[in-house]
Amino acid sequence: MTRIGMILGSTRPNRRGEPVARWAFDLASQRTDAEFELVDLRDYPLPHLDEGMPPSLGRYQNAHTHRWAEKIASFDGFVIVTPEYNHSTSGVLKNAIDFLFAEWNHKAVGFISYGAHGGVRAVEHLRVMAGELMMADVRAQVVLNFATEFVQYRDFKPGDYNLPVLTTMLDQVIAWSEVLAPLRARQQVAAA
Repeated sequence: MTRIGMILGSTRPNRRGEPVARWAFDLASQRTDAEFELVDLRDYPLPHLDEGMPPSLGRYQNAHTHRWAEKIASFDGFVIVTPEYNHSTSGVLKNAIDFLFAEWNHKAVGFISYGAHGGVRAVEHLRVMAGELMMADVRAQVVLNFATEFVQYRDFKPGDYNLPVLTTMLDQVIAWSEVLAPLRARQQVAAA
């Protein structure tokens, strides 16, 4: 079965992303066409990138990098839940992405963003990064604005009108993850 990692891209205290990720994960988990796992970056505390060699070489030396690489390698695709900080994504998410290379290759990725402007600028930066990592970013994107989806900008209360785009994004991530499977298999053979 296709495995999709749903990455919660914020570690701040009182983060708004946790209820967003749980909402999406609960809905995704009702599907029968893929397996979903919530991956909280709080559970993978990474220092600022501290590997001596570029990630593209795959010569990881640190235990925290090996643990993170093993987790990311276990998935066929991803949904990234991202805040928007200063017109970009969070530093902790960018750092976690930058730690690895081959583990991201030939996998689909979809985005759920939130913020004052729905987090769209954060996703634009993530799409550029996905291209460099040889990931297929899907078109559908869930955009959650603080003014409309959060009561008093705090408590997450999504409108049901978000469900069709969430469903479409998940459909696209699963489909692309399945289509890219032969490329992932070829990469594993070449690495062996």
